[in-house]
Amino acid sequence: MLDTHTAQSVIDHGLSLGADFAEVFVEKSQSSTVNTLREQVQSVESGIDFGIGLRMVYGTKVLYGYTNDTSADEMMRILSDLASRDLRDPVITMTSFDYRDSPDRHPLKQMLSHDPAIESRVAFLLKADAAARAASNLISQTRGMCREVEQRIEIFNSEGLHIADTRHYARATMTSIAADGSEQATGMRSDGGMIGWELSEKLDAEQTGAEASRQAMVNLGAKACPSGRMPVVIGNGFGGVIFHEACGHLLETTSVAKRASVFHDKLGEMIANPAVSASDDGTLVNEWGSLNIDDEGMETQHTQLIKDGELVSFLVDRIGSQQTGYERTGSGRRESYKYAPASRMRNTFIESGDDEFDEMIASIDRGIYAAQMGGGSVQPGTGEFNFAVTEGYYVEDGKIQHPVKAATLISTGPAVLKEISMVGRDFSLACGMCGSVSGAIPAAVGQASLKVDDILVGGNA
Repeated sequence: MLDTHTAQSVIDHGLSLGADFAEVFVEKSQSSTVNTLREQVQSVESGIDFGIGLRMVYGTKVLYGYTNDTSADEMMRILSDLASRDLRDPVITMTSFDYRDSPDRHPLKQMLSHDPAIESRVAFLLKADAAARAASNLISQTRGMCREVEQRIEIFNSEGLHIADTRHYARATMTSIAADGSEQATGMRSDGGMIGWELSEKLDAEQTGAEASRQAMVNLGAKACPSGRMPVVIGNGFGGVIFHEACGHLLETTSVAKRASVFHDKLGEMIANPAVSASDDGTLVNEWGSLNIDDEGMETQHTQLIKDGELVSFLVDRIGSQQTGYERTGSGRRESYKYAPASRMRNTFIESGDDEFDEMIASIDRGIYAAQMGGGSVQPGTGEFNFAVTEGYYVEDGKIQHPVKAATLISTGPAVLKEISMVGRDFSLACGMCGSVSGAIPAAVGQASLKVDDILVGGNA
């Protein structure tokens, strides 16, 4: 996408301004989105974006700019403007580029740039929509979305790195709204991966629609949730959003290096119940948060974060490594060329255990089963969180009694880790978009069903 002579000229110029490190990040992204609204195609949108991110590092200070202009003169002008307050004599010289291919762990059949598959995606959504509406005459509204992104990147840096990669993301979502008089409730089903539209071969459109409406109908008939401190069983898959938000961000050197994380000095210490082991893995084949290389050109990897309750690693990018001394973990990520990379999560999850779901429920005298989790708020630095339960059930005398609505889980990441006493076998991952200092990126969350012995539940019963 960018010739090596231009890239070398730009990097040489950055080093001539006294930078310790210079990098050129080139990106071309193509996207296509189909939206449906109750039996009809609402919109079909597509677009292409191209740009170049320019990064210079002085010690641990990062200077960053971007442009859509591929001329060397324009990129050198931007670098000169960025470095106007940090100019100094050159301290290093450029290393010649050594191009290498990125590994390809993620098989692909249908590239967006070769086959947009609009008709196939429309057919999938309309079939899911029909199944969602057929579930009940109380389903008042349905919305569907299929989105694909093909992202091509090329990275050059002053250490001689020259590497390129192509990433493909596909996601399908169906939302149902049930209404009965003045009462309304919502249900949703979403699946995706680092894959082309062959994702549809792994999905059943009718099941997608039926599951969205099932959740909506469960919530429509739910009773008010009791409140207070009690044990909670959190369901698999997207239940892992709590660990991601309340704990995972605290393990990124983005916060660790600033000592803005309560875990910054806990490496080697027990921060969780021994039942808890957690990982961040970018190598899982075709998973939503996987990569071949990170956005700094380093091959991605599996990173063990917590082992049997002990904190054993952080998520480390280049600058985080310079600031903390920890080895890089292939976790430098960014939304696009408009952002400098930072340490970010990939597929982050609590690993499977040996406990049975029925045993978890049977161990509860009075509590909640949070089958599906939704969004919430987290306080940076402390991990204090407030998460909504989008499908929940009241548990009494070791049995699931009835659905509950308007339930929230309130605690802190450090506290909830120590209250997890049982972890099941039914592990699964779920898709999400993670927002942080380097923009919004695809990230998967996951876990098996697990039991939290004591947590504050908010409800209005």
